[in-house]
Amino acid sequence: MNLTTLIVQIGVVLLAARLIGLLFRRLQQPQVMGEMVAGILLGPSLFGWLLPDLSAAIFPPASLGYLNALSQAGLLLFMFLVGLELDPELLRGRGRTAVVTSQASILAPFVLGGLLAFYLYPRVSDDSVSFTAFALFMGAAMSVTAFPVLARILTDRNLLRTKVGAVAIACAAVDDVTAWCLLAVVIAMVRVATGEQSLATTFVGSLTYVVLMFVLLRPALIRQLEGYYRRRGRISQDLLSVILLLVLLSAFTTEWLGIHALFGAFLVGAIMPKDARFVHDLAGKLEDVTVVFLLPLFFAYTGLRTSIGLVSGAGMWADAALILIVAIAGKFGGATLAAHFTGLSWREASAVGILMNTRGLMELVILTIGLDLGVVSPALFAMMVMMALATTFMTSPLLERVYPAALMRREVIGEERDEEAFTVLIPVALPSSGPDLLRAAAALAPRPPRVYALHLRRASEQSMMLAEPPTGDRELAPILAAGAEQQIEVRPLSFVSRNLGDDIVSVAHGKLADLVLMGWHKPVISGNILGGTVAVVMRDAPCDVVVYVQRQLGAWRRVLVPYRGGVHDLAAIALAQQVARAPAAEITVLHVVPPGDTGGRGELGDPRELISGNVRLQVAESDDPLGAAVQEARRGYDLVIIGVAEAWGLEPGSFGHRYERLASECPASLLIVRKHDATASGKR
Repeated sequence: MNLTTLIVQIGVVLLAARLIGLLFRRLQQPQVMGEMVAGILLGPSLFGWLLPDLSAAIFPPASLGYLNALSQAGLLLFMFLVGLELDPELLRGRGRTAVVTSQASILAPFVLGGLLAFYLYPRVSDDSVSFTAFALFMGAAMSVTAFPVLARILTDRNLLRTKVGAVAIACAAVDDVTAWCLLAVVIAMVRVATGEQSLATTFVGSLTYVVLMFVLLRPALIRQLEGYYRRRGRISQDLLSVILLLVLLSAFTTEWLGIHALFGAFLVGAIMPKDARFVHDLAGKLEDVTVVFLLPLFFAYTGLRTSIGLVSGAGMWADAALILIVAIAGKFGGATLAAHFTGLSWREASAVGILMNTRGLMELVILTIGLDLGVVSPALFAMMVMMALATTFMTSPLLERVYPAALMRREVIGEERDEEAFTVLIPVALPSSGPDLLRAAAALAPRPPRVYALHLRRASEQSMMLAEPPTGDRELAPILAAGAEQQIEVRPLSFVSRNLGDDIVSVAHGKLADLVLMGWHKPVISGNILGGTVAVVMRDAPCDVVVYVQRQLGAWRRVLVPYRGGVHDLAAIALAQQVARAPAAEITVLHVVPPGDTGGRGELGDPRELISGNVRLQVAESDDPLGAAVQEARRGYDLVIIGVAEAWGLEPGSFGHRYERLASECPASLLIVRKHDATASGKR
C-alpha cells in the first residue's frame, strides 16, 4: 500500500459519489441516497463483477485498512453531528401523537425483528453469536430511522413546519436514541460473551459515564461554550479544537467501556448547547468535509464488503424479500396506525409512516457494526443493506403519491384573505437588496402595504443535516429591520424550493398578493433580465409583477415613463402616479407616436386623460419607439418605469441583440411592469 493508491481510491470514490448523487437528485431522491448506491456499485456487486482486474488494482485487499480508518474518522464526526442535531425542543409541544407514534414506531419493528430472528438465526447465523444478541440486534436494526436523511427529505419538501413534519422529526429523534441504546446493549453483550470486557466494566461503567455526561458535563458545556460563543460571535479554531478533543475523548472512553466509539461521539453531540446559531455555525465548520469527503469513503468501504452475489438461490432471495416485508410492516404499519389513532388523518398518518420507514445511512452504520462484531453474516449483511436502500428509495415517490408537493406547499404557505390590505410579495435573494425593495414597495403601493418577504433556498444547496439559523434569519434580517424603521408590516417566509418561479407564484396565490416586486441581479452567464425565474413569475403570477433593476442610489426625483398605449404601459403610468406622490418627484410620460400623428392617441386612449398632478406629457414622433425611449432615458433620469412590450424590446423569455436594449443602455434604475390579465388567466 502506498500513498498513490490511497489518492486514486479517494478520487474514484468521490467522483462516483458526486456523479451518482447528482443523478439521484434529478430523480427527486436525496443526494446521499445516490452516494450510498455509488458505494455499493464500487464493490464486488458491480465494479468487481464487471472489471475484476481493475477493481483489484484500485482496491487491493491489503489497502482497505487505510480506507476504513478514514471512513471511521468520518463516522465519528458524523455521529457527533447527528447528536448535535438532536434537540429536546423537537419533542416540546408535539403532544400525545408524537409520543405514542414514536413508541409504536420502535416497538412494532423491534418485536417483528425479534420474531424474524427465530426464523433467520438457524439459516444465516451460527453458534459464534448467541440467539439473544442476534435477536436484539435484528430488533434494533429494524427500529432505526435515518434521522439525517429524513431531515433532508423534510427540508427539501418543506415539511418541517407542517404537522406531519413535526411529528416525523420528533419520532425520528426518539427512534435514533432508542436504537443506539439498544445497539449499545447488543455490543456490550457480545463483548462480554467473548471475554473482551467484564460485565461490571461494561454495564456499570457505561451507565455511570452517561449519567456523568448529562448531569455534570452538559450544564458546564452549556454555560462555558455558549458564553464563549456569544462573546466571540463565532466558532473560533480554539473552540473547535476543544470540541473535537471532547469528541475523541468520549469516543475513546465508550470504546474502552465496550459500547463502541461511535456511541461516545454521538453522546458528546447530544449534550452540546442547542442554541440555533451555535448549532448552525458548529455544524457548518464540520459538515462539508464530513458529508462530501469522509462519508463517501464509508459508503465505498461498506460497498466493498457487500456482495449481492452471496444472496443466491430462490430460498435466500425469499429471505431477503421477507426481511423487506417485515421492515416495512413494522415501521410503516406501526407508525401509521399509531399516528392515525392519536388524531392525524389517514393521509397525514400514512405520510408519517412513509417517512419513518426511511433507514438509509443510519442502517448502514448499524449493519457495519454488526458485521464487525460477527453478529450478522456477510450474506445477511447484504440482505439488510438491500433492505436499507429499498426502504429509503421508496420514501420520496410514495410520499409524493400520498402527500403531493402541491398540498404540502399550500399547508406551508397558508392562505390569508384581507380585502383591505394592499399585499406586496418581495422575493429576496440577497440580504442587501431587501431594504431597497421595501422602499420601492412603499413608493408604489396606493396605501400602506402589507409585505411578505420571501427567501427561497434551492434544494441543491441543502446538506443532509437540519442545522440552519431561524427561518430566513440571515437573508431577511435587513428587510425586517428596514420594515421596523419605516413602520411597514413585513412578514418573513422562507423555505426550500425545487422551482423558484413556481413557488413564488404559489406564495402569491396563497397570500392573495396585489403586487410581486422582484429585484434583479446580473447572473454570471447571461444578462437577460426577463428570462428564467422572472419569466415564469411574469407568465403565471395572479397579480401585477414589477422587476426592479437598481442602478442608482437615492430618491427618485426625475422619472421617465415611455408610453405606446398597451395595457402594460397603462400599468406603468398607474405606478408612476403613485411615485408622483413624493413632493420632489418629476414624472415625464414620453408618448412615442408615428411621424405625422398629431392626435397623439395610444392604442387604449389619450395619455393626457390618464395623468394628473406633477406628471407632464412629452410627445415624440418616431418610427423607432425603442430608439426614442433609449435616447430620452439617457438625459439624467433617476428611474424609468416601463411596461413589457415588444416595442420596448422587453418580452419575458426573449433573447437577442435587440431585446433588452433599453435595459442595457439606460443608466437609470428600471421598474419593468407586467400587468396581470385576470380575464385570460381566470385566477383573480
